[in-house]
Amino acid sequence: MREDNKIVFTGPVGAGKTTAISVLSDTPIISTDAQASDMTLNRKGHTTVAMDYGILKLDAQTKIHLYGTPGQERFDFMWDILTTGGLGLVLMLDNTRPNPKKDLHFFLHAFKDYIVNVPVVIGISKTDVQNRPGPADYANMLPEVTADLKMLNPIPPIFEIDGRKKEDIKNLVMALLYSIDPGIGDIL
Repeated sequence: MREDNKIVFTGPVGAGKTTAISVLSDTPIISTDAQASDMTLNRKGHTTVAMDYGILKLDAQTKIHLYGTPGQERFDFMWDILTTGGLGLVLMLDNTRPNPKKDLHFFLHAFKDYIVNVPVVIGISKTDVQNRPGPADYANMLPEVTADLKMLNPIPPIFEIDGRKKEDIKNLVMALLYSIDPGIGDIL
């Protein structure tokens, strides 16, 4: 791995991107949360409008820059900016949303030009509140959802995660790092 690396977290509003970056970052995160003023207000009081940013230090020389995208489509202009130079994509999905399959389809297609060249891992949040669909259901959805996509890893790893638990987010990021460099070892 290079000395400076970049991983991008994306997904719908409320999936836990900001929280995941904050629990994993070795530095206080930079967050551009603003008070929600649209339908997002039904899900949470504040939302990311530009990005979240944190740093994960793997060793004295190697660090990973963690970028979180806004979840609202109206801020999609930030998605291309944030993915430039990235090594991989963490797609976080909120299992309590009305149509997780639609979210899976939307975000994979929104990042289709990016995921041709980088691996993807999928983290399913809030399974403690809504346990269906489960990881196997998402895996079964993938062939239909990705039939028209060219993905570097067409069958990405899928994890149930709690964005507040560092160990869950570490496992998600480690899976992504292993897909980038299988020799990375257990450095987290």
